[in-house]
Amino acid sequence: MATITLGGKPFQTNGEIPQPGDALKSFELVTDSLTRKSLSDYTGKRLVLNIFPSVDTGVCAASIRKFNQESASLENTTVLCISRDLPFAQKRFCGAEGIENVEMLSDFETGDFSKDYGLYAMDGGFKGLSARVVIVTDENHKVIYSEQVPEIGQEPDYESALKALK
Repeated sequence: MATITLGGKPFQTNGEIPQPGDALKSFELVTDSLTRKSLSDYTGKRLVLNIFPSVDTGVCAASIRKFNQESASLENTTVLCISRDLPFAQKRFCGAEGIENVEMLSDFETGDFSKDYGLYAMDGGFKGLSARVVIVTDENHKVIYSEQVPEIGQEPDYESALKALK
């Protein structure tokens, strides 16, 4: 378990996030058009997994905007923005914000993704949501960078995540 904070108040996740050298676990998530995507849909692509609690918070929205901006210049890389938001909320957000360079994926049905990746909030104000995490992989989906953001209200270290891709 990891201990992170929300407004300085500690809460626990259900495990530890994947670390450099680990292979990503298989997953199935829902797109904003209600189709399903799995890890195998990204075979041969480097991935940036931008995982967060909800599109309807300022820091989460800022991370989506930043990765959307940066992803346009990334070669052979797909940025996946993953939360437990309903796909409809994700689609609304992207339409309102002009987000076109990242893929939004939802873990709303079961929370299995956040549980399998060790970032499911077990208690606190965001209980049942995903903690803020960034995971970067190579083309074989081996982790080359991961960050468990220690304070949920803090933005991830974009520079270090993007540097891992160079």
